[in-house]
Amino acid sequence: MTDQPSAATPMNAAAIPMNRISAATPINATPKPMSSGNKNLLSVDLGRTSTKTCISRDPNNVTFVPANVKKMSMEEVRGGVFEARATDPLMDLWLEYQGNGFAVGQLAADFGANLGVGQSKVEDALVKVLACAGYFNLKDDISVVVGLPYLSQGQFESEKNQLISQLSGPHIMNFRGEQVSLNITKVWVMPEGYGSLLWCEAQPKQVASTPDFTKLSAAIVDIGHQTIDCLMVDNFRFARGASKSEDFGMSEFYKLVADEIEGADSQSLALISAVNRPKGDRFYRPRGASKPTNLDDFLPNLTEQFSREICNKVLEWLPERVTDVILTGGGGEFFWEDVQRLLKDAKINAHLAAPSRQANALGQYIYGEAQISANRSARA
Repeated sequence: MTDQPSAATPMNAAAIPMNRISAATPINATPKPMSSGNKNLLSVDLGRTSTKTCISRDPNNVTFVPANVKKMSMEEVRGGVFEARATDPLMDLWLEYQGNGFAVGQLAADFGANLGVGQSKVEDALVKVLACAGYFNLKDDISVVVGLPYLSQGQFESEKNQLISQLSGPHIMNFRGEQVSLNITKVWVMPEGYGSLLWCEAQPKQVASTPDFTKLSAAIVDIGHQTIDCLMVDNFRFARGASKSEDFGMSEFYKLVADEIEGADSQSLALISAVNRPKGDRFYRPRGASKPTNLDDFLPNLTEQFSREICNKVLEWLPERVTDVILTGGGGEFFWEDVQRLLKDAKINAHLAAPSRQANALGQYIYGEAQISANRSARA
């Protein structure tokens, strides 16, 4: 976090409403809107497949923006805007900032940008945050909460400082043809995955037998596109020395899938979408192919194989005192059935954050709300 808490100050001390979570699996399968939102607070989960962003606690209002970013000339990025009717802004996200043009999301993918696998998430973070702010029509003073992989304490602190430096302060951009002035007054950065714990802990308790994550040693395993983020939490205190992120995630799985299909690109948005569709509807046709490939012909075997690899990595890392693991992220949901079975064999209680793809952005938003509330109370 940007304001590093002491060991004696649990991360939820700053007025986060800590209702107990459900014992059911997934933890919060039927989430409900819990806040009308703070229009001056933006949460951005910098996923490598897609950026998840929100300005409220409502899971239905979390927006997914493909993570592609393409730097272009201003003439290129603003050219071709000739539609007679307003189009879906998510399909046509572009902005101009400090003399450069940027296409974001599907538009960037159409211009040939990939997902940036292997890059630091600090790269293009400013453009993505500005695009999210523009999409939500945010202006003037705002606060931002973002997450970064916890590859090591040193790297996290270094990248956190870089990100805060990039985001903080005034920004003037042209967002889809409209000039927008923003002043980012506060930036909070948390380890990727921690937002899911905050989101789960904030849910109404449904079953009395639910473990209380504020009183035990638990782990959050966020299976993302680029990394697996393994966070250790003791009595709701982030255990920095026992936590880590590893450069291994869904991108490796998509490579295995692409290897099965001639001409396939593992960073193709269409391929990723096909993999995540329901069984029976998983067809993908690479550019130039005469007919689509049915992924169901080989996906189950690859999924089981990859789940074992993930579980082996988790168990190799998992501190001995951990009894419960919260799985989250797109990969947490995708591999849930196999991974939770393997963890059960190891006598580890597994829980699925839900909605797992949105949980980090929602938890980050809750953290920002709590910090703003605490600051207001301190000034009162």
